[in-house]
Amino acid sequence: MPQTLSASDMVTPGSLGPPHTEPTDGEQAGQLLLGGAPSSASLDTLIQHLVPTADYYPEKAYIFTFLLSSRLFIEPQELLARVCHMCIEQQQLDKPVLDKARVRKFGPKLLQLLAEWTETFPRDFQEESTIGHLKDVVGRIAPCDEAYRKRMHQLLQALHQKLAALGQGPESLLGTDKPISYRTKPPASIHRELLGICSDPYMLAQQLTHVELEQLRHIGPEEFVQAFVNKDPLASTKPCFSDKTNNLEAYVKWFNRLCYLVATEICMPAKKKQRAQVIEFFIDVARECFNIGNFNSLMAIISGMNMSPVSRLKKTWAKVKTAKFFILEHQMDPTGNFCNYRTALRGAAHRSLTAHSSREKIVIPFFSLLIKDIYFLNEGCANRLPNGHVNFEKFLELAKQVGEFITWKQVECPFEQDLSITHYLHTAPIFSEDGERSLSLFPPNKNRELWHTSAAGIEDRLGQSPCKTACLEHLLPLDFLTKCYLHPETYKLTPPNLSHSWTCSRSHLTLGWCWRTG
Repeated sequence: MPQTLSASDMVTPGSLGPPHTEPTDGEQAGQLLLGGAPSSASLDTLIQHLVPTADYYPEKAYIFTFLLSSRLFIEPQELLARVCHMCIEQQQLDKPVLDKARVRKFGPKLLQLLAEWTETFPRDFQEESTIGHLKDVVGRIAPCDEAYRKRMHQLLQALHQKLAALGQGPESLLGTDKPISYRTKPPASIHRELLGICSDPYMLAQQLTHVELEQLRHIGPEEFVQAFVNKDPLASTKPCFSDKTNNLEAYVKWFNRLCYLVATEICMPAKKKQRAQVIEFFIDVARECFNIGNFNSLMAIISGMNMSPVSRLKKTWAKVKTAKFFILEHQMDPTGNFCNYRTALRGAAHRSLTAHSSREKIVIPFFSLLIKDIYFLNEGCANRLPNGHVNFEKFLELAKQVGEFITWKQVECPFEQDLSITHYLHTAPIFSEDGERSLSLFPPNKNRELWHTSAAGIEDRLGQSPCKTACLEHLLPLDFLTKCYLHPETYKLTPPNLSHSWTCSRSHLTLGWCWRTG
């Protein structure tokens, strides 16, 4: 069975040396890195370095690095076809009579390479043509040992199961991202509160970790490469890939949703005391996320509490014990390129390597920062050197970062899932800005739709709670306001089951003021 790559696998050299290849005309051999892998070489040389022989097998670090980066220069289907052709040609598998002793030494190495490839990059084998290449090359060595055919059957069975699991992508897990507008009547479900479903911060942190790991499970390592890279300038064919980053994008949407959900839950209660309780609850949830190693949910919660509709609630925040929140903000402070967070992440990664329990293995990085690091690595170094060689040293560093992430996302969640909580996290209505505006590293400065229809907005603009306003005796109470249906044509608020009607001017409407007219 193929072994799972760990961070140490990405930099540890193997014992087997590479096959000897002479440089082609006009090509100079690149400087060698650990294990004999060239720091730069032509694409043909790198492909040759991937192909096993009877006496040679490439080290795991090289296999992962090249399979990850090669798709920038050649489609995976074409690469597999070339590898299979080179295996057939070098081992003379097209001859009527095979050298059985030689094939028996070569066969296990070929099957091991195919197993590692299908295990780590299963989406490379979604087309029938790639499966045909596998069956063809293994069928040529099967007469020497029937165990090869049986092993191939097991490999294909595992591949189909993995592709079926990946086909159930995370998009279906997310609730609707359509924002609730203050111009429409909010559904009854908007009045549900998260604290009514889960009042234990530790339990909610566990369920957030469940959701995070479920989302991460679908992200393939190749998506990190395909997200940022354009067509190879030396290639004469179409781009090496199309839009194949759906799972990565779905995970970013989950982060955005959690930010807005936190802000929504804080701003919905009518009274300052209730809002302060919700804020303190989320601070405790964020602290538990930090202790677990779930940095992505931690950052989403902090971002949600720093959104303008929440951060401007001065009187609400005055009732909050903020010492723990300031500590968490310090841990995720962007100063020094998030140096505090990076220190905490290294500590969590070390704990994961020396873990004595499944809980200690959990490391969920702040995903947007990971994407930014990979982006700048890609932008800061060229894929090819001036002589046309592939800059393999760059891709070794890329593979190191992606390899760590792959190790972390494969951890099984040790916490029991509570379906009622995870369902609420995925489906609870949220207030948002201007449709589906994306929230990335930095929260937006304004959130008018949420602001103008909540106690938060009125409190900020009037300086006190509407339910306790003495000088504005005609101000409509918030609990009454939220039950009214707004008619945008007449700007009239018609309260249910009451004879009085309430109207307001356009300017007063934006401030949340409503005046009795009869």
